[in-house]
Amino acid sequence: MLTVDFTKFPINPGDRVLDLGCGAGRHAFEAYRRGARVVAADLDVKELPPVGSMFAAMRETGEAGPPGAAAAVSADATNLPFPDGAFDAIIAAEILEHIPDDTAAMAEIARILRPGGTVAVTVPAWLPERICWALSREYHEVPGGHVRIFTRAELGAKLAAAGLTPIGGHHAHGLHSAYWWLKCAVGVHDDKHPAVRAYHRLLVWDIMSKPALTRLSEAALNPLIGKSLVIYARKAETPKPVIPNGFAVPLASTRSPHGDAGGSGGVVPPGKQSDLAGSGAAE
Repeated sequence: MLTVDFTKFPINPGDRVLDLGCGAGRHAFEAYRRGARVVAADLDVKELPPVGSMFAAMRETGEAGPPGAAAAVSADATNLPFPDGAFDAIIAAEILEHIPDDTAAMAEIARILRPGGTVAVTVPAWLPERICWALSREYHEVPGGHVRIFTRAELGAKLAAAGLTPIGGHHAHGLHSAYWWLKCAVGVHDDKHPAVRAYHRLLVWDIMSKPALTRLSEAALNPLIGKSLVIYARKAETPKPVIPNGFAVPLASTRSPHGDAGGSGGVVPPGKQSDLAGSGAAE
């Protein structure tokens, strides 16, 4: 289930893509299918081995598009182990609501994104999230849980302050809000409640079958109660310096000369992540 719409956030073969806060890797896998050189990063190291294994399986079965390469790494969003301008595109899906210093994370995203690069940021939408908080303290008052609720205006302003200009956005997962309200009402961790199980089966059926009725229903619900807010933003191009005779001086390429060292699809150990921007996954 993708939150980012890749028709609005195009990824091209060879693009250097970071999926920050990758979790189980859903967006990283889609970028890899499109031939990108992908780094999937998460603070929770337990998430990474399955992601690395999936990268390897995709490569072995031919599901990864050429000339893609991929690696899974551990990284702190407020202190990322990558050089300036390392990535052409960055995805930060459902991560900023967990980070106390969200402005530091946005500054890091802007730093490692190349001039002219794009970022897709998703967070829980204000209204559905506010209802979840009202129904259940357990939903958000847990270690590592949600520490804030963004409005669209607040998120856009913070991205702009970091040097990332919003260029579009939408809501997603309109069918999922009621599921989370139900879980908050009966107990966030009570997955065996009959109503929760029934709704979960509906969502799985919808994801797998994509019937027209639920697709139309979700499209109608998304602007009203879409569970996720998605904003796309761009980092400004670096102006070319101009010499006195009026001719622009082209800047040196930001691409690294290093070869493909990240194609194994494995997990990169701490201390080696800074090499990825010039190796298989990010270059």
